[in-house]
Amino acid sequence: MRKIPSNSVDLVITSPPYYKQRDYGKGGLGHEKKVEEYIAGLLEIFKECVRVIKDSGAIVFNIGDKYEDGNLLLVPYRFAIAVGQETNVRLLNEVTWVKTNPVPKQDKRKLIPSSEPFFIFVKSNKYFFDKDAFLGHMDYVRKKANGNGENVGKGYFNLIEASDLSADQKQQCRERLQEVIWEVKTGKIEGFRLKIKGIHAEPYGGQNGGRKIHLDRDGFTVIKIYGKSLKRDIIESPVETIKGNIHPAIYPEYIVQEFLKLLTRKNDVVLDPFLGSGTTAMVAKKMERNYIGIEVNADYCEYAEKRLATVQKEMVMELFI
Repeated sequence: MRKIPSNSVDLVITSPPYYKQRDYGKGGLGHEKKVEEYIAGLLEIFKECVRVIKDSGAIVFNIGDKYEDGNLLLVPYRFAIAVGQETNVRLLNEVTWVKTNPVPKQDKRKLIPSSEPFFIFVKSNKYFFDKDAFLGHMDYVRKKANGNGENVGKGYFNLIEASDLSADQKQQCRERLQEVIWEVKTGKIEGFRLKIKGIHAEPYGGQNGGRKIHLDRDGFTVIKIYGKSLKRDIIESPVETIKGNIHPAIYPEYIVQEFLKLLTRKNDVVLDPFLGSGTTAMVAKKMERNYIGIEVNADYCEYAEKRLATVQKEMVMELFI
């Protein structure tokens, strides 16, 4: 990794060996006796990631947790705190991967772990960030779910006519209603509530505030419900299994895809310093990004090369969950 020039990579995305979780072979990171030693070793690699990343780039680390003597060690958060103390990068987001098919561990006195964090770090305010692209296909899914929206807000028109609003207020209310109905149909918002003076109770028990001002001034107020239309720091995906894959831990191609959409552009350079079976490189190649993979295990390298050989340059695709 020291051979990679400084400020030459657009995105580092990786999932290092977890602490005392799996046997990746040949000892090394993840086999330390103490969690502090594990984090110290991980930090040395992270500092190299900071060196090679551009000011417009980002670093994404996925780290698993570990129980020891019945105590959850909070390994990911210890690492994130150590990064903040020992480097000049900023923690932009913690994106939680919610596993839709978690491993049903047999422990009757603990809940099943079903999530892992992906930390997004940046080293300047110049970082590239395409929020609209992240989980963009979900916008399409929501639009389809809403159908043609013929019945959206239909009952409110009847309430407007039955209200004590003036003719001008009724007209303004109808126009505003049409606007928010269109926002629902196009997926900009999840839904809405229309409150009409004299028909609905005043918001917050009549306390002063923006909605009460609108009620007093206009005779109505609209409450938008954003719900899933907001780009939240949660991504849902099953744990991935690939027949014949020799690597004991695979993070889903779908998750890598979404981070590449969020943090990179076509032809950007993506680095994975713990390449494993090659998932990051596979997705980068499919999405027309350049990639660098580093892996110390020769068997994993060979398997990753075989996987990459199956991807053609014209094989541009997008995975949906």
